[in-house]
Amino acid sequence: MASSPSPEAGRAADAPVPADDSAAAGHPDRFESALSELEGIVQQMEGGALSLEQSLAAYRRVAELVGVARKALADVEQQVRILEADVLKPFDAGQADEG
Repeated sequence: MASSPSPEAGRAADAPVPADDSAAAGHPDRFESALSELEGIVQQMEGGALSLEQSLAAYRRVAELVGVARKALADVEQQVRILEADVLKPFDAGQADEG
């Protein structure tokens, strides 16, 4: 085989899509999307049917998705901190009896 096959050649239908493939491999817009994709990739990797190249592409994608998930969690944690500072106050049983 002198010529290199296209990225799509030889890829199983359920093989992970490398991060550089299509718009579908872009950043998920939600934490749940990233988590769902992560779970699918883990199942594929645990199945042991991926080639070395597919495993490497899957690992790269996992690293990217973990970063997306971490950022989403950090954003939500910050929003919770803001809400807690503005809305939630420690409960004081004495104040509840005065009203």
